[in-house]
Amino acid sequence: MQIKVLGPVEAKVNGRSVTPTAAKPRQILALLALHSGQVVSVPTLIEELWGDRPPRSARTTLQTYILQLRKLIGDALSSSGESGAKEVLVTRYGGYLLDVPPESVDVHEFERLARAGQQAYEVDDFTSASRLLRQALEMWRGPAVVDVRPGMPLGIEVVRLEESRLGVLEARIDSELRMGKHKSLLSELSVLTVQNPMNENLCAQYMISLFRAGRQWQALDAFKALRNTLIEELGVEPSSRLQGLQHAILTSDPRLDSAETRHLQRLLA
Repeated sequence: MQIKVLGPVEAKVNGRSVTPTAAKPRQILALLALHSGQVVSVPTLIEELWGDRPPRSARTTLQTYILQLRKLIGDALSSSGESGAKEVLVTRYGGYLLDVPPESVDVHEFERLARAGQQAYEVDDFTSASRLLRQALEMWRGPAVVDVRPGMPLGIEVVRLEESRLGVLEARIDSELRMGKHKSLLSELSVLTVQNPMNENLCAQYMISLFRAGRQWQALDAFKALRNTLIEELGVEPSSRLQGLQHAILTSDPRLDSAETRHLQRLLA
């Protein structure tokens, strides 16, 4: 079984789609997939589907949705001479468990690649870090579970995943900055800073890339734009770290040189 949740929800068994078309069974499948190998309790599933106002028939209706999912899985298995939907979508005391290998779910492969990329980054192997983190980001086909209206439990997971995705993106860009690829990052960072107007990490990376490309005034404009947004939206100034970067750009601090990676790490710490 292969399941994708980093984008529209997709599930296949032996190449045959078992993605439910109905919204609530798809919602259940997404939550179970994100917690594959772990029991998801019946109360959690009920909260996911109906929030704090479940119908009296909630448990019976949930069982019906589980049976629908098992039928989809079972039909796909039987078409190839296999059986055992109950061994894939398992009933456990107090809940249900999707018993599939971690590599069967795209989110787990994303997390594995992200960990490997971070490990490479920590030992200054920026080439490997960039490659692995790019591979992790390529697992995404859009916002997580984009075709599902999440309840509270699934919504928490979506927020966590989007934060993780952003962290991996920032680490990948940082790796490539340390490889001296500032010019190739400019167009990407110009879009990202517009999409994330209060993100100081992306702004810092954009400022450094602009400075190294000989566009000092634009780097200072990027700082000004962030500062104005933070003041207007939150009533706060940029962090001392970003103000230090602005000062470094104003004074053409040699630590901003792409060759001085250790100095740059200290500057952005």
